[in-house]
Amino acid sequence: MNHLAFADYVVFFIYFIVVVSYGYWVYRRRKTAETNTKDFFLAEGSLTWWAIGASLIASNISAEHFIGMAGSGFAMGLAISSYEWIAAATLVIVAVFFIPIYLKNQIYTMPQFLAQRYNDTVSTILAIFWLIVYVLVNLTSILYLGAIAIESLAGISFNTCTIALAVFAIFITLGGMKVIGYTDVIQVIVLVCGGLVVTYLALQLVADKIGGSSVWDGLQALHQQADSHFHMYLEKGHPYYDDLPGMSLVLGGMWINNLSYWGCNQYIVQRALGADLKTARSGILFAAFLKLMIPLIVVIPGIAAFVLFQNGTFQQAMTDVNGTVKPDQAYPVLMNLLPTGMKGLAFAALTAAVVASLAGKCNSISTIFTLDIYKKFFDKNASEQKLVNVGRIAVVVAFAIAIVVAPLLRSFDQVYQYIQEYTNFITPGVFAIFLLGLFWKRTTTKAALAVAILTIPFSTILKFWPEIMAAVGVEADPIPFLHRTMWVFCIDVAMMVLITLTDSAGRRTAKGLAVDQQMFRVTPSFVAGSIAILGILTVLYTVFW
Repeated sequence: MNHLAFADYVVFFIYFIVVVSYGYWVYRRRKTAETNTKDFFLAEGSLTWWAIGASLIASNISAEHFIGMAGSGFAMGLAISSYEWIAAATLVIVAVFFIPIYLKNQIYTMPQFLAQRYNDTVSTILAIFWLIVYVLVNLTSILYLGAIAIESLAGISFNTCTIALAVFAIFITLGGMKVIGYTDVIQVIVLVCGGLVVTYLALQLVADKIGGSSVWDGLQALHQQADSHFHMYLEKGHPYYDDLPGMSLVLGGMWINNLSYWGCNQYIVQRALGADLKTARSGILFAAFLKLMIPLIVVIPGIAAFVLFQNGTFQQAMTDVNGTVKPDQAYPVLMNLLPTGMKGLAFAALTAAVVASLAGKCNSISTIFTLDIYKKFFDKNASEQKLVNVGRIAVVVAFAIAIVVAPLLRSFDQVYQYIQEYTNFITPGVFAIFLLGLFWKRTTTKAALAVAILTIPFSTILKFWPEIMAAVGVEADPIPFLHRTMWVFCIDVAMMVLITLTDSAGRRTAKGLAVDQQMFRVTPSFVAGSIAILGILTVLYTVFW
C-alpha cells in the first residue's frame, strides 16, 4: 500500500518541525554565520565532539545506503558491509595521522591543501574534478535514491520528491556548517531509530513466514536460508566478484577507497577542520563506532528481503514489467509493510538521511567553488559577506543541476555500485597525491601534476581493458574496479616517486608541511576506543569470513 496514513504524516511533520526549528535557533544564536566564511563553511570552534561524529555519519549515510546498500545486500549479501566496517578502521587512521596535519597547517579545504603543498594548477584541476563528481555523481545519486524511495513509500511523484528534498536541504544548507552540524545530531537519532524499526520488522516477518516467533529466530532463519549471503570473502567465479573481488575487500582497493574518502574528501574532513585536535579526534572515533552498526540497519533488511523474495513474497513489487529483479526496491518494499505511525518514523528516518547528506554534500560543493574557484579566479578581493552569498548561490545552482540529472539514473540496477565505481576513477590519484604530499616532503609539484592529469586516463584504460585487448586480437577478462583502484594507485605512486627522484629542481623548491611527531600522540581513552573497534572488526570478519 503506497501511501501514508494521517498518523504517519503527523510523525513526519513533528520530525520536520523539530529539525527546522532547531536549525533556525542555532542559526539565530550566532548571526556571524552571515558574514564570516570560516563560520559559515566550517563552524569554526562551534561543534562539539558528538556533533562532529553525528555530522560525519549523517552526511555519509543517505539514500545510497538505505536504498543502494540495502539493494546490494539483497543481491550479494553481507560482503557489501566492508564499505562500512573497513571505514571504521580507516577513521581511526585518519584521526591519528591526517587530521593533526590539517589542523596544524590551518587547512580549510582540500584544494587549499593542494595549493599550499604543491601549486594552484594541481589545486584547480582537482577542485574541478571534485565539483564534477560531487554534483553529477554524489549529489545527483542521493537525490535520485531518496526520491524513488519516497515515491515508493508515499506514492508522491518522483519529480515532486526531488524538488521537495532539494528545497528542504537548501533550507538547512543556507544556514551554514553550524546549522548542518547540530541538526545532524537530530538526523542521526531519527535515522538510527527509524532504521532499527525497519530491521526489526524485516526479521520478525522472516520469522513469521519461515518459522519462529522472535527477531532472533528471524536472524537465524536468514543465516540458514541465505548462507551464501553471509560471507565477507567472495571467490573468483562468484556472480558479484567483479563488484567485491576477494581480498581487495580487506587488503586492497577497499583501503584506498576508504582512506581517500575519509581522509582526503572535503565533504567529510570539513566537519573536523573547525575544531581543536582533541575534539576532532573524539568526534571521529564516535563516528567509527556508529559505522560498525550501519550494516545492521541497511544490509540485514536487504538480506531479509532476499529471503522473503525467494519464499514467494514481494514477487511483483521486486520485479519490473519485463520480469527483471530490481534489488534497489528491497528497502522501500519493506518500509511499506510498517504499521501506521511506524511508517511515518521510517519515512522521517529516510528523509533525515537524505537531507543531511544532501546538505553536507552541497556545503562542500559551495565551499570548494567559493574559496577555491570564485575567490581565486573571479574576485580575489571579495568581502566575507559576498563570499557567503556566492556560496549560497552555488548551493541553489548545484541542486538545480542535480534535479535535472537525477531522472537519468533510472537505467542503473544497483546505484550504490554506480557511485563507488565512477568516483573511483579519480580516487587513486587523489589519495596518491595526498599521501605523498602529507608524508614525503620531497614530493614535487611536477609529480603531483602528472598524476592529476593521468589518473582518469589510467582508470579508463583499465575499465575498458577487455575491449582494448580485443582490438588487437587478445581475449582478456574485465578487471574488478577495486583491483583497478589498487593498480592505478600503485602506478600513480610509482610515477610520483620516479618523477620526484629525477626532478632535482623541484625537490629543492618542494613545499613540505609543518609536521611535528608530537601531533601523532593520542590519549589513553582514544587508544582504548581504537582497540575496541579493531577487536570488534576482527570478530566480525572471523565469524563471517
